[in-house]
Amino acid sequence: CAMTGRHAGPPPDRPREEPRDVHDPEGVRLQKLLAGAGVGSRRACEELIAAGRVTVDGVVVRELGVRVDPRRAVVHVDGQRVQLDTSLVTFAFNKPAGVVSTMSDERGRPSLAQYVADRPERLFHVGRLDAETEGLLLLTNDGELANRLAHPSHGVRKTYLATVRGRVRPAVGVRLRAGVTLEDGPVEVDAFRVIDTTGRQSLVEIVLHEGRNRIVRRLMDEVGHPVERLVRTQVGPIRLGSLRPGTMRELTRKELGALMAEVGL
Repeated sequence: CAMTGRHAGPPPDRPREEPRDVHDPEGVRLQKLLAGAGVGSRRACEELIAAGRVTVDGVVVRELGVRVDPRRAVVHVDGQRVQLDTSLVTFAFNKPAGVVSTMSDERGRPSLAQYVADRPERLFHVGRLDAETEGLLLLTNDGELANRLAHPSHGVRKTYLATVRGRVRPAVGVRLRAGVTLEDGPVEVDAFRVIDTTGRQSLVEIVLHEGRNRIVRRLMDEVGHPVERLVRTQVGPIRLGSLRPGTMRELTRKELGALMAEVGL
C-alpha cells in the first residue's frame, strides 16, 4: 500500500534535526567558523555539515546557511568540542627550573612574564609548578577552561617524572597506591612505576589528580626517597613531548577539544 510508509515514522536512532532552533541571523556562517577554527577547508566543513557530523548546542545541523554566535554556541564535530572563538588561546609551556609560576615576582626572580611578553593576549597560568620543578604548564586566556582545570572536582590527572634518591623497592609503589597521609591529609597516587635505577638514584613516574603544593616532593620524602629532579610531562590529555625548556606552542584543535572534554565543556 502506498500509504504504509507514511505512517512508519522516522528511521530509528536518527538524530533530531532542528537547525532553525540554533540559527542566529546576526551570527557567522557555521562553515566559515569551522574553517577558521582549523577544522578544514571551507568546502570540507560544508561536507561535514551536510553529512550530519556537526552539532550546535546539541542539535545536528545539516543546512549550510545556519549562522551561529562564536562566543556563545557550543559546537562539536564528530563528538569533539571545537573552540570557535579565535580570541581564546591555550598554550603548552615548558617551564625551566628556577622560574616561578607567576606573572611577576616581588623578589625579582625569573617569572613567566618574560616568556609571554610578546603575546597580545593577557595570559594566565593554569595551576602552578614550584620554582625548582620543570615541565608542562598550561597558559590561557580562557577563564572558564582555566577554572575547570583547576577545580578539584574534575580530578585532572598530572604525570611527573622524578629522579629520586635511592633504589625504589616494589613495596614503595604499593604504599603510594594504597595512600600516604601527609600533614594536610591523605594522598593516593593514581599510578606509580619505576622506570630505571642507576647506582644511588631511581627514575620514577607518578600520576596524581591532586594539586596540593609540592605534593610529589612531599610524598617521596615521606616514603624515604627525596626528589632530586622533577619534571611534569602531562596534564590531562596534553603531553609535554619534545617541547624545549623555555618555549611554548599553541594546542592543536584536537588537543584543545580533548582538554575541554576532560572538564565537561
